[in-house]
Amino acid sequence: MINNFELDTLAIDNFRKVKLWLLIPPFLLLISFFLFFSFSKGTNFVDEYVESQKTLFYFLNSNLSEYPNLQFNLTQLGDALILYPLVIIFLFYAPRLWQALLTSSIITLIVSAVLKNIFAVPRPAAMFDNDSFVIVGKTLSGHTSLPSGHSMTAIMTITILLYAFMPKKNFHKIAWSLLLLALGLLITFSRVGVGAHYPFDVIIGGTIGYLAAIIGIKLNKNVGWLNWIKNKRFYPIFMLILLIWAFLIVKKIVALNLPIFYLSLLSLVITFFIITNAYVKRN
Repeated sequence: MINNFELDTLAIDNFRKVKLWLLIPPFLLLISFFLFFSFSKGTNFVDEYVESQKTLFYFLNSNLSEYPNLQFNLTQLGDALILYPLVIIFLFYAPRLWQALLTSSIITLIVSAVLKNIFAVPRPAAMFDNDSFVIVGKTLSGHTSLPSGHSMTAIMTITILLYAFMPKKNFHKIAWSLLLLALGLLITFSRVGVGAHYPFDVIIGGTIGYLAAIIGIKLNKNVGWLNWIKNKRFYPIFMLILLIWAFLIVKKIVALNLPIFYLSLLSLVITFFIITNAYVKRN
């Protein structure tokens, strides 16, 4: 039932268990990264950054690109337009999850824009001979490589799902965590597989995404600013939003026709019919 908020209660309870110390390991990782390159003997940051992972980039790109269609579909899951429809149903079943997601999204959007502008690291296509590695999809050659925005979005979303629906039993916790970790790694490193990012781009991006998720969860621990969604009189607004969203995905299908787009579209359609049915029964 659309008015069953057991998942929301579960998410709220689990979010309250998330501790601030979880910010320390990823924060130390970022600090170590920046200190390493700050004290490196390279001529400049960009050259040292790119050269230090050139071999690893070629290795990963060569191996991952053996499955170009898989990589191209996976990398779309770093796009909020495609990823968020897969969890849109939780907006109505678990509003607190979406509070954390929206808050974290704003954080990642700002941090990504600021850091990309500060570092201005050229994409692989701008640094290497384009015939020396595999590029799947559009060739990106701007100076916006670090950090990977797709990785930030993917890991941020996966982290929120991880903690929102964390099982109680230890075995189930481990299985759930490993499953989402594997999914996160597949999505983030697909950015290397399609030739859009360096390995460190996705590692740093994923780390920032994790930090943003924890911060988003903590900021929304004791507030319920999306609780008004539980009132079904607002459903027509969301029906319109879902229709517009579906139209945007259809445009992507027309342009690229990727299976992952159909999955996102299907999720939107199912959610649309669920809330439409709930709204009709209300009246």
